[in-house]
Amino acid sequence: MKQSNRTDPPMISWLLNIVYLTLVAAASPFLVWSAITKGKYREGFAEKFLGNVPVRPADSPQHLWLHAVSVGEVNLLTPLMQAISQAHPGTTFHITTTTKAGYDLAQTKYAQHTVSYAPLDFSWGVANAYRRIRPDVVLLAELELWPNLIRFAKRFDAHIAIVNGRLSPKSHRGYRRLSWLVRPLLRKLNLIAAQDETYAARFRDLGADPTAVQVTGSIKFDGITPDRNNPQSLAFRELAGLHPDDIVWLAGSTQAGEEPIVLAAYRQARQQIPNLKLLLVPRHPHRFDEVAQLLAAEGERFARRSQLNEPLSSDVPVLLVDSVGELSAWWGTADIAFVGGSLGNRGGQNMIEPAAYGSAVAVGPNTWNFKDVVERLQAAEALTVIHDADSLAQFVKQAAADRSWRNEQGERAQEVVLQQQGATARTLTVLAPLLEQPTIVKFRSAA
Repeated sequence: MKQSNRTDPPMISWLLNIVYLTLVAAASPFLVWSAITKGKYREGFAEKFLGNVPVRPADSPQHLWLHAVSVGEVNLLTPLMQAISQAHPGTTFHITTTTKAGYDLAQTKYAQHTVSYAPLDFSWGVANAYRRIRPDVVLLAELELWPNLIRFAKRFDAHIAIVNGRLSPKSHRGYRRLSWLVRPLLRKLNLIAAQDETYAARFRDLGADPTAVQVTGSIKFDGITPDRNNPQSLAFRELAGLHPDDIVWLAGSTQAGEEPIVLAAYRQARQQIPNLKLLLVPRHPHRFDEVAQLLAAEGERFARRSQLNEPLSSDVPVLLVDSVGELSAWWGTADIAFVGGSLGNRGGQNMIEPAAYGSAVAVGPNTWNFKDVVERLQAAEALTVIHDADSLAQFVKQAAADRSWRNEQGERAQEVVLQQQGATARTLTVLAPLLEQPTIVKFRSAA
């Protein structure tokens, strides 16, 4: 078993524990309400609060702990795990996630690996998780600056790195206010593999050692097969009862408040495009029933994907995709795409997949989480920005009625995605010293 190597004063951990306990106490009414009404936060108590996660396989020559917050981060791990397995045969993986949706997807997607909820950042839980997982390397997907999780890596002789790192302007401003805490944490990371130079500069501005920060591109561009004839998408087309002459509009990753806008635009567009089919995929599973009730209240003829045991009748124009982990393949059925989370204050969701499939893609104006992707697509005239139901309906009508316009925008979008691929290989290159060395490699100067 790896030996504990204490390098930080215990007082820091206990001060953090007090802060966390205070926050949990203050939020307890909301947590209890969410657990009762939405089923959130019920599962994985021993893993979250005590760190009682599964133990490292006894025969594992190298064991990696990969932490992904939710569904999006869980999905992006796939190409990286495949690349690591090919370069380092015998490597085993322990995937942790924070949300129930992320956990459910990881259990399905990575059934051959170990999956658990991540420990909350209480010192006792994090330390117990490290003792049980005994990772050689900890990889944090995109951005998870939990103090104890990062601080304890060296204590338990593990390398730790951020992969596919991104830092939004809002997060950057927030972390700058906590520079006294964030700077030492960043200095403890062996590597920060950032998606682009803008994100890399923000990490350096917060105090990360410049030699630890590498620009590798976004892994989200990798692992996407821009082939509409893949078996899963073809199976979904059949299940949804889609015909070759149907125009398929998929509104994916929608948030509260966006579905009414989508429905209003759909009703406008369908008056002119009678063969328009709508696939509606809400972002959060706990909202599936809510969206179903909205559709029923609006008088829409619809079906729920979870209740389909045979192909949907062609006279049902709306399908509510109330499933987790299937959106990627559903995008392969879409001629027209609207990516949600972009009309409110969410900051947008991933528009790379519909772009890769060559769909005509629209988003709302609030896409700061994918600012670099949006800029690339807009520069190639491969993305339409809408602002309300009327402009969304106009986009759908134009894309549905003008096949050439739709195909040209989709082809440009697909080309942008193909040009950006390769981040997984670059990430594996910068990770190589961590994966190949049995002792801590110093990408950074001493903190």
